[in-house]
Amino acid sequence: MRPEVGISKKHERYELGLARILRANPGKRNSHDGSHSAVLCSPERGFTLLELMMVLTLILILASFAFPSYQAVVVRGREAVLSNDLFMMRKVIDQFTVDKHQPPTSLDELVEAGYLRGGIPTDPFTNSDQTWIVDSADVSLGSDVTTSGIVDIHSGSELISPNGTPYSTW
Repeated sequence: MRPEVGISKKHERYELGLARILRANPGKRNSHDGSHSAVLCSPERGFTLLELMMVLTLILILASFAFPSYQAVVVRGREAVLSNDLFMMRKVIDQFTVDKHQPPTSLDELVEAGYLRGGIPTDPFTNSDQTWIVDSADVSLGSDVTTSGIVDIHSGSELISPNGTPYSTW
């Protein structure tokens, strides 16, 4: 119940805070009356809303330039994976045909025989290993011997590459 004590402690804390600020910023005084009130309400203590909005706008403009480049890099990466998977699976189909003297009848047969150790690869554009399109045909294995089986493989994607060719024709 001593209000004067509370006021004097608040005033004392204010004076200590003011003294600390003046030591940190010597020579900063209010231009009108020489008091130190301008130091406490200095605009140097933070950023204005306008400054923050300008920085945010610049960041968004830079991001708008970078995003299409990022998307192009992702597509090129998927194309590289697709090209490599197709090359590898076509090579495995040919190896199986030469080794077994007949073409594989399914991609699962390649896995079971150990030619695709990691399983059927995932198509990078369809994100599935069940969408591969296989071309089957009769294969001549000798003088009068023909058998039917897989001779080629393509992506099951309906997308078109940036150079204009559908991925299903690769």
